[in-house]
Amino acid sequence: MTDTQETYVVVRNDEEQYSIWRSERPVPAGWTPVGEPASREDCLARIGELWTDMRPAGLREAMSRSQR
Repeated sequence: MTDTQETYVVVRNDEEQYSIWRSERPVPAGWTPVGEPASREDCLARIGELWTDMRPAGLREAMSRSQR
């Protein structure tokens, strides 16, 4: 099976970090699927739309508190 035939799903962890995962494999503990299975390229494009701040959620929150 080539990469163009495989489907992936976008996954997100508790720190709001994103990745892709092959759709036929169980999602690892600590990660949640976001959306429906799609091509690798479509999943990467979706991550580009969703993940606009690369800092982990905990760091963003800490920095927000320190600016008050």
